[in-house]
Amino acid sequence: MKHLDLSGDLALGIVRAFDASPNPYVLLTPDLRFAGMNQAYLDVVGRAREELVDRPIFDIFDGGGSSEKAVENARQLRESLERVFTSGQRDHLALIHYPIGMIGADGVVRIEDRWWSATNTPVRNAAGEVVYVLQHTTDVTELELLRRRVTSDADRSAVNAILSGNVMARAEHVQKDNRRLHAERNRLMDLFIQAPGFVAVLTGPDHVFQMHNTACGQMVGGRPILGLPLAQAVPELAGQGFISLLDEVRTTGEAYEGHRVPVQLVHTSGGKLETVYVDFVFQPLCDEDEVVAGVFVQGHDVTDAVRADERQRLMIDELNHRVKNTLATVQSIAMQTARYNPDPVRFAESFQARLMALSHTHDLLTRSHWEGAALFDVLRHETEAHGRRRVALHGPPVELKPASALALGMIFHELATNAAKYGALSVSDGRVAVTWTLDEGSLSLVWRETGGPSASRPERRGFGSRLIERSVRHDLAGEIETDYGQSGLVASLTIPAESGRA
Repeated sequence: MKHLDLSGDLALGIVRAFDASPNPYVLLTPDLRFAGMNQAYLDVVGRAREELVDRPIFDIFDGGGSSEKAVENARQLRESLERVFTSGQRDHLALIHYPIGMIGADGVVRIEDRWWSATNTPVRNAAGEVVYVLQHTTDVTELELLRRRVTSDADRSAVNAILSGNVMARAEHVQKDNRRLHAERNRLMDLFIQAPGFVAVLTGPDHVFQMHNTACGQMVGGRPILGLPLAQAVPELAGQGFISLLDEVRTTGEAYEGHRVPVQLVHTSGGKLETVYVDFVFQPLCDEDEVVAGVFVQGHDVTDAVRADERQRLMIDELNHRVKNTLATVQSIAMQTARYNPDPVRFAESFQARLMALSHTHDLLTRSHWEGAALFDVLRHETEAHGRRRVALHGPPVELKPASALALGMIFHELATNAAKYGALSVSDGRVAVTWTLDEGSLSLVWRETGGPSASRPERRGFGSRLIERSVRHDLAGEIETDYGQSGLVASLTIPAESGRA
């Protein structure tokens, strides 16, 4: 027999006994190739040893061709052999219809109808691994055909009694039930493996991974954990309380349920610890004596939901803060506008215009979920009412922080309002150019009016001037210079880049 690691007189005796046995035996490798067979097997299948060794069994015996029945025959035999390699347990085929090709005297291969009874037994190496399957197969074709030929009930009973037909019939039923149960087990196993949450079965006092699904393997970065104690398979869990919880479930026999529990895990080989949040249940598994033999672990990764809730709470807190600040700003605008505009009509006009300026910038920030706003968009919103041809904007793209966007929006609203009342935008030929530059340390903006009346420094500082100075110095931590010349007002603002940029 090829592939067997045997030596010495004992090994030789075993080989000779195997080959001399009147019962057909064949030895198959994990990839279902012939490793060896005895003479009785060769006689039953009508083949020579050199025709079979190292050849795949289903290349030689395919179940009778390509028909649906033949495919089913081959499937039953293949599943039985694979179950032995997978489970390490013996598997029986009490009765299987499996035609084979027999070589006639003329050398032509003809398909002969055959019925077989087979037992597939695992053969292990020194390490306990299943390395071969030993198949003991018996050709029961004549018995099956004789049973089918009997017609009368009396004769059938007699034949069944003689040929143990009742035993064979019961064996057939058992085999069908086994196939059905195996199919159901496979379906349940598929559901287990494909479950979206992580699932595992831990057995023994050391919580050894008896089985787990794909999601569980992914949780620990695809590490080989099957057959290992939890502390060895996932060492980072030590000291996080989960092993003591499993011990408690085994001791008390009571389930434990956790919600949004943080756990430190390594998701990739050689990676760093990451915090994930899980909902989970530890359910005790009892044996036939009602003794807790293991723990069924089931749960879900809820990290995304926890982080979303945290973001929502943060946004609510931030919104409350912004509402308070906005109300304080509105209150200040109202008080200062009233102080410099005792006439109710003028107060209403000025107050409404400033609220609209604040509202425009709020709209821009809302579109970006209050992450910031583009400087160009802020300037366009505050000057668009005076005509795009009359106000030219030029500078590189700059994203502003929310607070900076609000402050600059109010500043340029005041400058535009002042230009419309007294400066370049108060006459048809007047123009305004707003330019800005950005370097590593600061953002520089210049408001330049041309074509309008000459500018002169006001005799008293109004609310607009105070608002501009306060916004630049206190809200933006910057500086502003104003030049009242013959060609019009020039206002130069410089603010730290880090305080202004988003």
